[in-house]
Amino acid sequence: MGAPSFMFSTLLQLLFASLPHHCTLTYTAGGTWQLLQKSIGISAMHMQLLRNDRVIMFDRTDFGPSNLSLSNRKCRNDPTDTVLQVDCTAHSVEYNVFANKFRALTVQTDVWCSSGVIMPNGNLVFSPCRTCDLNEIPNGLTVKRWYAINHILPDGRQIIVSGRGQCNYEFIPKNIVANKINLPFLLETKDKGIENDLYPFVFLNFDGNLFIFANNQATLFDYEKNIVVKKYLMIPDGEPRSYPSIGPAVLLPLKNLKASAIEAEVLVCGGALKGSYLQSLKGTFLAVLDTSRVMGDMILLPNGNVLLINGTGPETAGWEQGRDPVMSSILYRPDNDISSWFEVQNPTTIPRMYHSTVALLRDGRVLVSRSNPHTFYNFTGVLFPTKLNLETFSPAYLDAKFENLRSTIIAPKSIGNSTYNVEATMPRSWNIAPSGFYLLFVVYQGIPSQGIWVRLRQY
Repeated sequence: MGAPSFMFSTLLQLLFASLPHHCTLTYTAGGTWQLLQKSIGISAMHMQLLRNDRVIMFDRTDFGPSNLSLSNRKCRNDPTDTVLQVDCTAHSVEYNVFANKFRALTVQTDVWCSSGVIMPNGNLVFSPCRTCDLNEIPNGLTVKRWYAINHILPDGRQIIVSGRGQCNYEFIPKNIVANKINLPFLLETKDKGIENDLYPFVFLNFDGNLFIFANNQATLFDYEKNIVVKKYLMIPDGEPRSYPSIGPAVLLPLKNLKASAIEAEVLVCGGALKGSYLQSLKGTFLAVLDTSRVMGDMILLPNGNVLLINGTGPETAGWEQGRDPVMSSILYRPDNDISSWFEVQNPTTIPRMYHSTVALLRDGRVLVSRSNPHTFYNFTGVLFPTKLNLETFSPAYLDAKFENLRSTIIAPKSIGNSTYNVEATMPRSWNIAPSGFYLLFVVYQGIPSQGIWVRLRQY
């Protein structure tokens, strides 16, 4: 099951691995690539699939004009913008997955290095519809939060953690008692002024606490009482994994849900050596860790495997601070023997640098976009030109030879706008599966069906 939120267990194993020396990297050349759009007009810095099978994409607004006109719609007017104060080009689009079409959206706020999460009603910023635009909330946050992370909570609120210069957290809707609450753990994880507390990895525990990882450390945190429940040992090599070292993380499928103790593992891949960020500013690019690439994306597939995709070799996150693009994806099979955990997939032809975006689609494909390591749109005379295209990666489970193994969900049938009447055994706690819309797949011998949208709701 794919879900718009992550769940986590107290029986934690942190797997800091992608290419450890004792593992075998298998070259299976699986999966296929397809170019969907040569240009969607913007470089999609953020991408989110909604319950109506539309994908909302955002870019920052202070790049100057994009390649997509707003036509007769309202232009953005920002007197503080040093590049273009009146901008009549789009910096957001809505992509229709199954029609393979997109339309411009108007965004007035600069969403550079923002974050977001789907609410229990299935909305991101606005209700999905055929003609509506973005409904922005002025002063929606207590403080400015570049590079923050959001997570849905069991009671339907969002918690927003970190942000540049913000070693604290807050809630949406806003907390009545306090607007922002200090989180000393984020201050402790700063590395000599390098903000390794940015974009921390956050997962929800089945007891309602949050697992938070920043730099090279992790903690279990009670956000209601603002206390640390448990501090985990520092990762073995002590090297940073979060921004700007920026290795991705994913919660692997939960195990033993019917047992008294749930088992779970968080996989963290990538990262850079200490000092890589400052050295890259001087033009020196240190080798990446044995744990693979930097600035990659990791996404959980319907069959429980993990796809590690995009990213670069030696460097850290930031403008012009990438060199060797990683063109081949890697499939991680957590249930395999350790000697066959990792399989190299067929490569793309499009470098995905700072920073790419991915989304799992209902038909099992992975939508891939974005690469712009420049502070403006720059298409010529640079090492890695800005990319405005859109492509998909189809894992090997979508190969035609597996059609005889592919299930089809024929019941329940749709009873309305992407709403289904489903009878299923529910998780025993909303901490494991908060209210909201989920993608439901049927998997047979590792081959998933096409997913359907289902809604878990508290009554």
